[in-house]
Amino acid sequence: MTGDGQRGREGTKVSTGAADRAWCVVVPHHAVGARLARRRLAEELTGVVPPPLLADLVAVLAELVGNAVRHADPLPGGVVRVAWRLRDSARGQQVQLRVTDGGAAAGPTMRVADLDAVDGRGLHIISGLADRWGVERDGLGQSVWAEFDPAEVTRSDLAVAG
Repeated sequence: MTGDGQRGREGTKVSTGAADRAWCVVVPHHAVGARLARRRLAEELTGVVPPPLLADLVAVLAELVGNAVRHADPLPGGVVRVAWRLRDSARGQQVQLRVTDGGAAAGPTMRVADLDAVDGRGLHIISGLADRWGVERDGLGQSVWAEFDPAEVTRSDLAVAG
């Protein structure tokens, strides 16, 4: 490895021009907000992270925003705040996604979905693709976050390798 980059999940060199990169945007507390967030994340991180990681990030962000729209109140102004942070480490790039909404009476919990159920799998998808996830609450609402470590292998990587 040279000093100008780190190896990604597939051995692809990724740009590390800045030690940390961060981005934040508000989207409508509506299904269209999830689409806007996915598109913006893909635009911002294409060519920055390996394609299998980007696919996982987009899938998890879709679930996070979708859950905020379906299960939580909006922030003032009828919006949800979406953010990502890319941090360089000795092992490569770590990515954190964070979605902040106005909160709900009950916090996010994993549940068992029947085979015929049309929902109830979102947190299982997040848990399966991200290395860690959690919930933080403050006076403004709640944030659900998911982190991806560079050294971990995701299901997408296994599908590409298999």
